[in-house]
Amino acid sequence: MSYRLAERASTGDHGVNGSLIRSTAFVRSARKHIRRHPEQASDLFEAITQLTEDPFHPSLRTHKLTGVLAGSWACSAGYDLRILFKIVKQSGKPAILLESVGTHDEVY
Repeated sequence: MSYRLAERASTGDHGVNGSLIRSTAFVRSARKHIRRHPEQASDLFEAITQLTEDPFHPSLRTHKLTGVLAGSWACSAGYDLRILFKIVKQSGKPAILLESVGTHDEVY
C-alpha cells in the first residue's frame, strides 16, 4: 500500500481525504513538546493541517522510514520538529495514524 501511495504522491492523488487518527502516544508527546516549546505550537498545528490536506506536500518533506521504524512515515513541522505517522485503513478507506511528535533526536 505504501508504494502505491508514494507513487500517487507525484500526481497529488494520495487518497487519504483528511482522515486523521491521533494515537495516545502522539497526544502525550505533542502535549509534552508544546509544554516545553510553546512557540512551536503554531508550526505543529499548520503541519497537521497540511498533512490532512496533502500528506505529500513538498513543504512537509514527507519521507518513508527504514530500519526499526520501517512502515512509518515522517514529515517536518519545523526546523527540528518531526511528526511520525502511518497510513492505515479505517472503515476501508486510507487514514493517517499520528504516532509521535518531537525533535529529530527524540523521534528517531
